[in-house]
Amino acid sequence: MSNPPSEGSRLLAATLVVGSIVSIQFGTALATDLFDRVGIFGAVFLRTLLAAVLLVAIWRPTVDLFRRAPLLILAFGFCLSAVTACLYLAIDRIPLGAAVTIEFLGPLTVAVLTSRRRLDLLWIALAAVGVWLLTGGVSGGNLDPVGVLFALGAGFFWGTYIVLGRRLGQLDGGGAGLAVAMVVATAVVAIPGVATAGSSLLVPSVLLFGGLVALLSAAIPFSLEIEAMRRIPSATFGVMMSLEPAVAAIVGLIVLGQSIELREALAILLVVAASAGVLGHSPAGRTVRD
Repeated sequence: MSNPPSEGSRLLAATLVVGSIVSIQFGTALATDLFDRVGIFGAVFLRTLLAAVLLVAIWRPTVDLFRRAPLLILAFGFCLSAVTACLYLAIDRIPLGAAVTIEFLGPLTVAVLTSRRRLDLLWIALAAVGVWLLTGGVSGGNLDPVGVLFALGAGFFWGTYIVLGRRLGQLDGGGAGLAVAMVVATAVVAIPGVATAGSSLLVPSVLLFGGLVALLSAAIPFSLEIEAMRRIPSATFGVMMSLEPAVAAIVGLIVLGQSIELREALAILLVVAASAGVLGHSPAGRTVRD
């Protein structure tokens, strides 16, 4: 029987999780600056390419890992590229906080489907009310419907790779599997990315900024989460990750100047509360973004 984590270990884990959330949202917000320079798919390609380089350098995966589960890693890599592409297409049309809140329905749905608690039906209803308010409620809203659809697509792929990530984690407890999958993700978006961006991908300032986005939105948060999950229970991790929609809204306000109306703030709080309620008691709470 393992010993419970010490207070210092729990504090460190909490710091790692919060750092991960802030990092990935700042990285996602900064990625919008790449849209005008290299296009959305160019930004996705640049982010996944540089993130793959960073993660491979950090985790040093071996070819043997891919040979053990090629289909699993291919599917996981595709989901990584798809969730990024859908999210970028969404935040090009709707505010960051709204996009991430809607996207969060993915892991929330996975958590409910893997839970046997009837109470979770109440939580999912609460989240549905939050999204309903966010998209306008009875009075209609000003969110671009195409942007909402892309955010829902991001949520679907996020939920899918949670399921795949759990299986991959059984083969590799660290980040080696993620590193290999990120290489696959890069290959998936290479053609549309290069076709969209062309020679702009070789501009030094674009590469430098793309590297910053990759560092903030992939390499740093993924690595911090893996270290945090070794120190705290999955339920605690899940509850903390539920803060992500709220952090996204705050980052959108600070970095992108996107205002938050009272209705939108209430909607985000409802989704955060629902996510904390579900993920705090679900095995999916450990794999919100592995």
